[in-house]
Order: sequence, then C-alpha cells, then structure tokens
Amino acid sequence: MVRDNWNFTANPFEATRTPASFYCGKPQEEALARLEWICQERQRFAIVVGVEGAGKSHLSTMALRRASGLGAETVLLSLRGIPKGEWLPLLLERFPLDYASRRESITDWQKLENRLRENRLMERSTVIFVDDIDHAPADAIAGIERLVNSAEPRFSWTTVVGTATESSVENISHALRNQAAMRVHLDPWDTDDVCTFLSTAIARVGGDPAIIPSATADTVARFAGGLPRLVSRLAHLSLAAAAGDGLANVDSSTVERVWRELYPVSAPHDSITRTDGPHDAGLERTGGRVRAVRKLFE
Repeated sequence: MVRDNWNFTANPFEATRTPASFYCGKPQEEALARLEWICQERQRFAIVVGVEGAGKSHLSTMALRRASGLGAETVLLSLRGIPKGEWLPLLLERFPLDYASRRESITDWQKLENRLRENRLMERSTVIFVDDIDHAPADAIAGIERLVNSAEPRFSWTTVVGTATESSVENISHALRNQAAMRVHLDPWDTDDVCTFLSTAIARVGGDPAIIPSATADTVARFAGGLPRLVSRLAHLSLAAAAGDGLANVDSSTVERVWRELYPVSAPHDSITRTDGPHDAGLERTGGRVRAVRKLFE
C-alpha cells in the first residue's frame, strides 16, 4: 500500500539495519566518533548504552564498517537468547577461518586465541562487537572478561564493544563494567534530527519530502520521543493510514490516531512510551481513519 500509493521505489522506513537506512543524527555522530577513537587507540573494552529503540544495534553495524575501514578485522555477535555454551562457536563462525583452522583438533578457545595471535602478528587489530551484552549468558561474560583483562600479548590488539539497555546494564558483571575505557551514551534524536531523517528517507526512495510536512514531523518526534525505532514505525504506519484515507500528505491528526492504535490509552505503557502522557486527554477517535490503520494488522 505505502509504496504504490506514494510512488516509492522501496519502503523508506524499512525495519532493517542496512547502511542505506542508517541516519547519522547528532547522537549517532558523537557515538561513532567515540567508538572510532576506542578502536584507533586499541582500548580493550567499551559499552554503548541507550534506552530500548535508540538504535544501538544499527549503530553497531555502522561502527563495524568504520572499524573495518581502519584496517581492523571485525565481527558482530548478538548475545540475546543464546544458550549457555554456544557463544564461542557462534563467534568463531563469524571469523573468516580457513578449512584447516576450523577442523583443527583443538578447543574453540584455542582457535580464537590463534586467530587473535595471527592478527596481532600481522599488526591488524581485532574488534568484536557484542550486541545485547546485558543479556549474555554467564559463560559469555566470563569469556569476554578474559579477553579484556588478560595481559597476554595475543589479546593486546583486541577490542570488545558491547551494547546494553540502560535499564539492564547492571546485568553485566561489576568487574567487566569497571574495565570499560568509555561508556558511550546513545541519546534519542531531537526534533531537527527527526525532521531531517524523515525527509531524507522519503527522498532516498524517490518520494517528495513534503508528504510529511514539518509540523507533522514535529508530531512524530513528540509522540515517538525521538527514538529511531518508534519514529520509523510511526512514520510507516502513518503513511499507510494517510494512503487509506486518500490524503495528499500525512497530517498531525493521522499521526495521533495511529499512535492511539499502537498504544491505546487504556493499555499499560512501558518506559519507551512515556512521551505519550501529555496527549492522552480529549482525543477523539474517528472510525474511518482508525480502520485504515487496523487493516495492517488483519
């Protein structure tokens, strides 16, 4: 519906973590600069912290590309939901080991040490991005602690960067948190960043940025609290609702109605929807436009 109605070449607000869909707002620019310094200075460990939906995982994929551009060998591993005992084999799968190295009759940890030693001898840094480190099993935390604490030369050119949610960063062991050379805070977008993101995303797929006027973009920023995940979700569904209503562009009232569908007033709100508070009273639901949004869920 969205692509056909607005003549887009692709979905402007796709829920993927591709470079094309990444918008480098002011918080992302600052975070990437700090992570680049971490990698260049070969610091052993850093943590990226932000609320749910702030874009930590997408930031990790872009930081990985930057570190690769600096000559490092980079890998990315998400630890959310990984059972105990499986993190190390999954990590090794992400290294470009040759067939003989993978089949060698040694432990997985020895294979990892050999790869890190090889990179060190080639004067090539190794940067391991660990997404959702606050949800890692205990054996993964113990292994990461060994990587960042060991004084052995084979580990000296290895950097580990973990991402964590503010509400659960305490799940990471105190010893590991204390090893962080820097805690990088990823803040939500401000209104200017949201407006620029929306217009840039629409222009990228051949649309007219005027489809979402600046006043509407302000409304999106206000309801989504500047969180990239919510901004994209709200913008996408608002485009669908406006298309269903036959509108020439997305107005603020459409955004508000879509928000009510996503987070009804009677439903309990979690922390990331706290920006909804001031807008709860006196909003009237109109049957036709709400139905246009409900079609997405049928």
